[in-house]
Amino acid sequence: MVSHAQANQQTLVKLLVVACAMFGFGFAMVPFYRVLCDALGLNSVLKPDLPPVNTQVDTGRFLTIEFDANLRSNLPWTFTPVEKSVRIHPGALTQVTFEVRNRSDRRVTGQAIPSFGPQLAGRYFKKLDCFCFTQQTLAPGEARRMPVVFVVEPGLPQDVNTVTLSYTFFEVEGKAGKDS
Repeated sequence: MVSHAQANQQTLVKLLVVACAMFGFGFAMVPFYRVLCDALGLNSVLKPDLPPVNTQVDTGRFLTIEFDANLRSNLPWTFTPVEKSVRIHPGALTQVTFEVRNRSDRRVTGQAIPSFGPQLAGRYFKKLDCFCFTQQTLAPGEARRMPVVFVVEPGLPQDVNTVTLSYTFFEVEGKAGKDS
């Protein structure tokens, strides 16, 4: 027969063994977690992340994107692409820049309207950022560089190797010369 004191002692030993096992399990979890994450490629804090790869880029094909800049009516600006053309892979994120300068002695507001050649390219040409999204107001003599960020989707027909992106700036009526 086990006495009450012996039963308490056995229970205390069992609790001590369970507590030690729990401590050991908790202690072993850190290296186990690291090994598991390394094996699965998750949450690695010891190795730098690899740069992301855009799997939608068609590296087997090149497109030439040509840029054209025009002014309508009597808009007193100069407007030119910084680069006349770029050679890209479909699906690649691309940024180009246009320059505009107000040659007048008054504030002038303009709006750029894009067009594409061939026209069907417009369906595959996705502008993510463009000065054409908003009206541009230039102070007298002000010059500005304006970016266009775009992607040409890989679904563009294979027989299209050159796309022309053309912008035409129009003066916004009622905004010319106003100081707002």
